[in-house]
Amino acid sequence: RRYLILILHFFPQPRRFALPFQMKFSFVILFQALIILLLQRHGTSFVVRNVQKPSLFEFSGSILRGWVQGSNGEWEWEEDDPNFSSPAISTSKDPSPSVLVENFITSEIESTATPTLPKGSFKPKQSLGQNFLRDGNTVAKIIKYYVADATKSITENDSSDSMRAIELGPGAGALTDVLVRKMEELDASFQCIEIDSRSVELLGEKHPSLRVSHMDVMQADYPLISENEGGPLSIIGNLPYYITSQILFSLADASHSNAVRSATVTMQYEVGERIVAKTSTKQYGILSVVFQLYADCKLHFKIPPTVFYPQPKVDSALLGFHFIGPNQLRKRLGGVRPMDLRRVLTATFQQRRKTVRNSLKKLVLDLNGGDKEKAQITLDSAPLPLTQDTLEAIEIGDKFAVSQKLPVDWAKKRPEELSAGQFVELTRLVFNGNKLSNEYNGELGKKVWRKLKHGN
Repeated sequence: RRYLILILHFFPQPRRFALPFQMKFSFVILFQALIILLLQRHGTSFVVRNVQKPSLFEFSGSILRGWVQGSNGEWEWEEDDPNFSSPAISTSKDPSPSVLVENFITSEIESTATPTLPKGSFKPKQSLGQNFLRDGNTVAKIIKYYVADATKSITENDSSDSMRAIELGPGAGALTDVLVRKMEELDASFQCIEIDSRSVELLGEKHPSLRVSHMDVMQADYPLISENEGGPLSIIGNLPYYITSQILFSLADASHSNAVRSATVTMQYEVGERIVAKTSTKQYGILSVVFQLYADCKLHFKIPPTVFYPQPKVDSALLGFHFIGPNQLRKRLGGVRPMDLRRVLTATFQQRRKTVRNSLKKLVLDLNGGDKEKAQITLDSAPLPLTQDTLEAIEIGDKFAVSQKLPVDWAKKRPEELSAGQFVELTRLVFNGNKLSNEYNGELGKKVWRKLKHGN
């Protein structure tokens, strides 16, 4: 009907035959009725549906992609359909967290009412990168995956341990309101870290017993918090876009002391793609190497801008990180210092159009005290034999170890062609015989990836 109206309205007509819009509309109705009568005579049946009022999920005249409405009128993510096959990207061959969500008893988290901001002066601050969640279904889905991620990491490490939940930047409390109840059910400890004094005051009024640390998340001392709480932490948060990478790097540093066990956080979709990117793609970079080395990473699902206030101009994503812990990390590193690995990654990816040989020339020359002959020997060296830990991991089919062997022609490769494991082997090769490498005592370091000006 809409198309016919538009055709009749805009189609050029001789002036003497021009009809008013109301007459055109009436003609369309009569024409449609005539067609229905003709079709019904041939046995065609029609089902007339009542027109519903636009739901709260209709923004700017369009329905959110990925949402479906059930017979009860409730909206839910398309992936929640039991017949839907999720295209989630993963760097691990472990079962998808979506399976855990369905099987784990705590997955029954009902969607909440649309989160609202308190009236008055509480407006999102652009300076803090605040984009508040305003959709109850999205909140429930995030918490489902968080519980699944945290439970999986606890089960893999110490099934008798309990959950210690930390929310980063709760803002107006969209996640917090549900987490308070959920953590009580799970008998888990729960606290928040928030820099905005308005949020601290608001959360104190809504949840008097909730512990909220009024501080900059970039200055958080996770090892100290973990020590005070009695074990590894499980992180959740809707992260500000502009400091996402630095927050993630601080969690990687915290995993050196087993202070952080898992993290389930939202971020810009583009950043999430880079973290789980495969080799030989333009998204593959330092974030990919670091977090595929330190954790099993999964991109759980994409989040549209319309579930945030104010709406960002880009899509977001929920990612889950299961940190492998210091013991397993040392085995993967095979004697490589994380700080040395950082130097190799910085040198290569800052000049990613160059071959590995050319991008490492300056670093190798510096390590050999300016001796060009020794530097050339290093750059022409064949890959070192794999460590015993790596060989044992290959025997049991460890996905990371299988792709760890450095190719013979490594010097001709570009950085995006080397896997995280191969960068470990490249670092072993570059620093082999170097005094700094020989002095390594197994300490992973307290501050390697995060900036020096940020906390411990």
